[in-house]
Amino acid sequence: MNTSAHYLMFHGSIVLLYGLLCGAPYARAINRDAPAHVVHAWRVAHASLPMGAILMLVVAALLPGLPDIASLQWTIALSLIVSSYAFVVALTLAPVLGHRGLSSQGPVAAKLVFAGNLIGAWASIVAAVALVWASYLAF
Repeated sequence: MNTSAHYLMFHGSIVLLYGLLCGAPYARAINRDAPAHVVHAWRVAHASLPMGAILMLVVAALLPGLPDIASLQWTIALSLIVSSYAFVVALTLAPVLGHRGLSSQGPVAAKLVFAGNLIGAWASIVAAVALVWASYLAF
């Protein structure tokens, strides 16, 4: 396994742990009868972050089978790492600050959540395009 795959595996395991730990505030929100949007936001964090982490772990396992082009493998790994941490920030701040982050309008808190979502989405797209390209080159 190459270095980029190791980094992806390491950060994927951190994001997996963090996403699973988001189950605690999710449970607290349910138990204290928090508003529906807060419960929903914690549910999204608790479900989405582990899914992103599992994607990182799967891609880490696939990287050694892709063409040995270091820049392409690092593009995939770093894009997924940046995307995951951006979503960690956005999905954690959303229920705490009470903003969904779907618009850049509103107070600074809403803009911060929006920025995390935007960075996460764009980095995911970069990773997906690079992964498709690497998969194509593997033929």
